[in-house]
Amino acid sequence: MSLNHVRPWRNIHRRPSRQIHVGKVAVGGDAPISVQTMTNTDTSDVKATIEQIQRCAVAGADIVRVSTPDESSTRALREIVAESPVPIVADIHFHYRRAIEAAEAGAACLRINPGNIGSPDRVREVIRAAKDHGCSIRIGVNAGSLERHLLEKYGEPCPEAMVESGLDHIRILQDNDFHEYKISVKASDVFLAAAAYQQLAEATDAPIHLGITEAGGLVSGTVKSAIGLGNLLWMGIGDTIRVSLSADPVEEVKVGYEILKSLGLRHRGVTIISCPSCARQGFDVIKTVSALEDRLAHVTTSMSLSIIGCVVNGPGEALMTDIGFTGGGAGAGMVYLAGRQSHKMSNEAMIDHIVDLVEKKAQEIEAAEAAADAEAEPDVPASVAAR
Repeated sequence: MSLNHVRPWRNIHRRPSRQIHVGKVAVGGDAPISVQTMTNTDTSDVKATIEQIQRCAVAGADIVRVSTPDESSTRALREIVAESPVPIVADIHFHYRRAIEAAEAGAACLRINPGNIGSPDRVREVIRAAKDHGCSIRIGVNAGSLERHLLEKYGEPCPEAMVESGLDHIRILQDNDFHEYKISVKASDVFLAAAAYQQLAEATDAPIHLGITEAGGLVSGTVKSAIGLGNLLWMGIGDTIRVSLSADPVEEVKVGYEILKSLGLRHRGVTIISCPSCARQGFDVIKTVSALEDRLAHVTTSMSLSIIGCVVNGPGEALMTDIGFTGGGAGAGMVYLAGRQSHKMSNEAMIDHIVDLVEKKAQEIEAAEAAADAEAEPDVPASVAAR
């Protein structure tokens, strides 16, 4: 019996949407909510851009967007795409030739506003290039760059103006028989973005890319994104997300996963449940958690770990985690495995011991999953397998 069946208040019913692909990554439908980020290197610096993409991929990025404002960046894109371990989205704003060049260079998706790239003939050329090279398109509406006629009509950026802009762009694609698109309606104001996304979700079945744009620095932007994206995801809205931070793109990926993990929508790596610490703590909780986050960053297998400073809440939290440590007295605490007391461990040796337990647990989970996958595969005759 699943946890969600036992506790129905934990259920999130995702909004039904069509499914498209960004390279090999499915977006929408029943696909997992993908996590994106964007490089902040000079795209024409191929080495630096590839290195950043690779770091983001190791952190778990499913898709990475790269800005292509000029011809030198679209020339570099071919090599970047060839070296990237994840699909690349080319960020296009006004010049239709950059979109065509990006498609020819192997971009998996073009981020454009069809109505911003010129005449209907130019739009058709971009769509033809996307079709010919297997690109999807993200319509990217932003409250800070709405079309002049919509600002004149509504007086200011508002949800209605943003949704109308998005639907106008959708119509252009559909009129040209192009349906591999997703859409976003971003704003830096949480209320504006949330209202626009709610209206958009009712107006189209297209996959939705979520973002609170220009959210801010690492701390403030994380809080703002967690509030805005978290509420929308809780309502079942969103098929792919990007957390926009004035920080290393790797941090965007980490925050994106933490938001999804907190809602039970994606599971990757170790979820650490820890107390804020107080005078009752039997060890330095803050330093311990910081060390464990660093030491366990390489573990991608999903599991839970509780690190609680004392016995007030420690045993209760340990009941619900795969591995737990609760502070006691006399320089030692209790280790819990699968919710049960297992053995005592000194505070001094505790970090190394927990890292070892987590790594072994990850191996066990991966082996069990591999065995289950092998058992689920149909038997293939040896003569067929040898072909």
